[in-house]
Amino acid sequence: MIRNFTDRNFTDRNFTGLAQQYKTALLEDVLPFWQRYSLDAEFGGYFTCLDREGRVYDTDKFVWLQNRQVWTFSMLFNQLEPRRSWLAIAKSGADFLAQHGRDADGNWYFSLDRRGQPLTQPYNIFSDCFAAMAFSQYARACQAEPRQAESAKAIALQSYNNVLRRKDSPKGQYAKTYPNTRPLKSLAVPMILANLTLEMDWLLTGTQLETILVQTVDEVMSDFWDRDRGLLFEHRSPQGGLIDCFEGRLINPGHGIEAMWFVMDIAQRRNDVDLINQAIEIVLNTLEFAWDKQEGGVFYFLDVDGRPPQQLEWDQKLWWVHLETLVALSMGYRLTGRDDCWNWYQKVHDYTWSHFADPEQGEWFGYLTRQGQPLLNLKGGKWKGCFHVPRAMYLCGQQFEQISLLS
Repeated sequence: MIRNFTDRNFTDRNFTGLAQQYKTALLEDVLPFWQRYSLDAEFGGYFTCLDREGRVYDTDKFVWLQNRQVWTFSMLFNQLEPRRSWLAIAKSGADFLAQHGRDADGNWYFSLDRRGQPLTQPYNIFSDCFAAMAFSQYARACQAEPRQAESAKAIALQSYNNVLRRKDSPKGQYAKTYPNTRPLKSLAVPMILANLTLEMDWLLTGTQLETILVQTVDEVMSDFWDRDRGLLFEHRSPQGGLIDCFEGRLINPGHGIEAMWFVMDIAQRRNDVDLINQAIEIVLNTLEFAWDKQEGGVFYFLDVDGRPPQQLEWDQKLWWVHLETLVALSMGYRLTGRDDCWNWYQKVHDYTWSHFADPEQGEWFGYLTRQGQPLLNLKGGKWKGCFHVPRAMYLCGQQFEQISLLS
């Protein structure tokens, strides 16, 4: 593995305590919230629109969040502990989605009503991405039921191939932009494809895995990374060039940082120290650029030239941005032992745990004002579900558990 802890003093760094903090939060706070409030016992699947106390305030079901919850409970069953209750929760969502989630051509809808009737057309490629991830993990989790496992594998592969087919035109017939006037490609597609492909590795044959990983990493690090500024742009021209417009100047700190831990994950497979350090530099540059020096926390959106962003929510502080940052910094620190990773980790950890966690009602707030106050009285909705918080709790806990064994 790639790490060098031999010349560092860790006596004042309680990695075991950090690992336990994340594990306790995952098992005693976050997962119980979703187990208690999100399960639709009547129609299957999950409620995601939950207020602070866990009350359901809307029963629509958003397909990418349904798939994310299937992935979460399947992954934890596979990686942490084979609890039958976790597998049953995953099965509830997988069965509901297999029956209702796709159109006749196998494209995943964006949203359904409570009973599973489609509400929003399959315009969003991320519904397919998270379906592939979910059913890949679920297929592993239900190996004791061969027929169920084979069905899940087939859905995972069909969904993954959908993503490959659609990646160059993610919204296809549902795209709103006028063709060929100002073509832009988005960082979101290659970054999620990199992570998705790692999730699918056990189902891919021949050289497909390595071929796609090479392509996605090269695209992210060549076309979206501006070496002069040290930042990842959210949109570029098809050739990787800068376009001077709202979208072309946009920096999405959360996406950039999340993409870099995906890259680190791939670089570990290759034992590529240079790529790991490049990814870490981008994370640190992004934090220097996007950290709110007045109020603390990471801004949601920024214009690279300091002009007014078109997103009116640009200065909000979002849960997933900070959690993905903690994953990236803890992973970077585990792999390299770099003090700059550790110093930033402490800063982001202190802000994140003191502002987003809800010790009174459980789980985490999703949306804060710039000043760090809860903006919306919810724990889940159309965009926030059972995914970023539990995934970060698990991944950060794993990083510190591994570090504690070495220090």
